[in-house]
Amino acid sequence: MDISFEQLKSMVVFAQVVEQGSLSAAAKHIGLSRAVVSYHIKKLESHLAIKLLNRSTRSIALTEAGSQYYQRCRIIAEQASAANLQIENLKNEPVGLLKITCPVNAGLQTIVPALNEFRKLYPKIELDVMLTDEVVNIMKEGIDLAIRGAPLPDSGLQASKLSTLPTCLCGAPEYFQKHGYPTSPAELAEHDWVIYKLTSGVLELKKGSRSFSVKVSGTISTNNAAARTAFIEGGHGLGRIPTYDAWPKIKAGTLESVLDDYQLNNIDVYGVFPPGAAESKKLRLLIDYLKTYFKKHQLPYYNK
Repeated sequence: MDISFEQLKSMVVFAQVVEQGSLSAAAKHIGLSRAVVSYHIKKLESHLAIKLLNRSTRSIALTEAGSQYYQRCRIIAEQASAANLQIENLKNEPVGLLKITCPVNAGLQTIVPALNEFRKLYPKIELDVMLTDEVVNIMKEGIDLAIRGAPLPDSGLQASKLSTLPTCLCGAPEYFQKHGYPTSPAELAEHDWVIYKLTSGVLELKKGSRSFSVKVSGTISTNNAAARTAFIEGGHGLGRIPTYDAWPKIKAGTLESVLDDYQLNNIDVYGVFPPGAAESKKLRLLIDYLKTYFKKHQLPYYNK
């Protein structure tokens, strides 16, 4: 059976519909109208004389034939993408768009400054930066690189470690005047805490060969790192925060660190990306640049 150019296009559209989970999401991802996407699916089913998708107003489901056909269409789409990447990598100067997502506070304080410098080196690389504390579905949103505090077990994704960031225990001078300074891990449980909801409520500390686990609680909780630090500065409790965030405030006198002779868990920062994306020259350049940037610019924050 001969395959026309139009059918190849329909096959790629079909693969996107399956991967994005709906006609509307696929249309947004590939820059077509929903009506055009629907047209391609109907035309493909008509040409093959078999139903590929069971569609309702809210969802789609592959038929048995659709599931088998999708595997072939996916390979075609991946091969086309790989061909584009290969040509891109042959160019002397990297060009194109990189879509990046990262947490709000860490993004503003570490990632955005790094991207500022990266863009000066590679001005033909366009950047689309999404700052959010939510875990974005990078496959569905077409994200090239997600900055995360752990290599989350997303199916099929790859990760590269970018940096390790130290943390410290902090409180405001106002808080310590009212409640005193903790002098041991056991006393930490007696203090109020500003709870960061994206982390565990159990604090882990080490000193020499000894390990300590402390369950902390407080009357203020938030899912935003910047808000957590602001509440700590406001005297509402203690908190474990990255030293890149704490150190300027410690020098300014709005925060004080405690139990500095104890070791806390560091934050491992990863770049997470779709499978095969590392073949992109511009993405490899960005990942390598971020590793170098973090190594160069984060070192001062290791000394409390």
